Amino acid sequence: MTPPQKPDPKVAAEFTSYYLQRATTEFAEDLDKVRAADDFKNDALQILVSALQQGTAMFSPEEQRRIVTAAARPATKP
Repeated sequence: MTPPQKPDPKVAAEFTSYYLQRATTEFAEDLDKVRAADDFKNDALQILVSALQQGTAMFSPEEQRRIVTAAARPATKP
């Protein structure tokens, strides 16, 4: 059994960026509703971003590398 791979800071940063982009795209309508709420304050934006970033912890360094590598490949046409 191989020991777990340590995260590569560059891959982790690229994955976090990719993950946040996908999350905000997928949840755009919900995020707009949250931001439009009467009780949403400007300082809550950082809390919201932090909460979304915590989702990256579900992915191992190997999964993050695989996803970043796949996302960097150009799409092929059938």
